Amino acid sequence: PTPSLDRQAQTVVDALVPALPYDDVVLLLARTRRLAPDKVAYWDLPADPALVSEARKTTTRQLSAWGLDELAFTTELVVSELVTNAIRHATGPIRLRLILERTLICEVFDGGATAPHLRHPRTTDEGGRGLFLIAQFTQRWGTRFLPEGKVIWAEQSLTDTLG
Repeated sequence: PTPSLDRQAQTVVDALVPALPYDDVVLLLARTRRLAPDKVAYWDLPADPALVSEARKTTTRQLSAWGLDELAFTTELVVSELVTNAIRHATGPIRLRLILERTLICEVFDGGATAPHLRHPRTTDEGGRGLFLIAQFTQRWGTRFLPEGKVIWAEQSLTDTLG
């Protein structure tokens, strides 16, 4: 059996810093795993606002293939908002990716380097509700920066659909 991450971390720290007492030593270990190909779906999208509806339809078909029709409404909303934001505020290629694991993760990659900002729009504001809606309808969301752009992701629980 593989040793626990705690035990592995202690072994590495003991080897690198053999003298006690040691202070201000930080070590991060992460165990990763490969996802099965049938649990990941992705599409490259042109930066064309007219194709946002096609991205929603493609997402719905994939959710149906995974037996997650109950998540279609929320996931369509998430996809629509993230893809629209990428088209409006970023540059370069756009990629939509869905990951099915313990949760459903929706990711949109774009070539932009600016961080998204969650706004709390007034009822009279015409825009600025995208991330606010995503925050309301998903468990959590965030941004991951890459050398060639960023990924904005949103995570939905599967417990309601599997229960």
